[in-house]
Amino acid sequence: MAKVRKERDAFGEIDVPVDKYYGAQTAGALQRFKIGGPEERMPLPVLYAFAILKKALARANVEFGLDQKIADAIGKAAGEFRAGHIRALKDYEVVAGKHDDSFPLNCWQSTTHWNMNVNEVLANRAIEMLGGQLGSKNPVHPNDHVNMGQSTNDTYPSAMNIALALEVRQKISRKYQQF
Repeated sequence: MAKVRKERDAFGEIDVPVDKYYGAQTAGALQRFKIGGPEERMPLPVLYAFAILKKALARANVEFGLDQKIADAIGKAAGEFRAGHIRALKDYEVVAGKHDDSFPLNCWQSTTHWNMNVNEVLANRAIEMLGGQLGSKNPVHPNDHVNMGQSTNDTYPSAMNIALALEVRQKISRKYQQF
């Protein structure tokens, strides 16, 4: 039997695998919406784009009261989810796709679930970097810190635009190299 940690979402206590960085919201979405399969996961470039966006927003939110230490940890965590082909972004860590298995939601889930999945993964990784315990939401909270001042109605289209720009850039770059 897989080891789990206990977390809470709006519906109560929920089991979250101890080896995953996602939290109760993502685990709850997996349990309540059993649709699709692993082959229908959200494309990783979209999730990487969400992480890029969250890093930028963490930096910006320092001006609005987000602690610099927390912003830095969120940014460093986001850098770990960088796709291997995003070479133009030199300020990101080079750990390409290190935690891809913490993004289990499929393309049929709502954008709110994807946004929260990214928030939870970044928060839990930042918590770990700062010496805290996974799932504790302390010192980094997925909503209060990673999602500070954001709406899924804004983050999802922005992440899609970032993903599109990076994918087009990659394909054009490959073609350019052929000439």
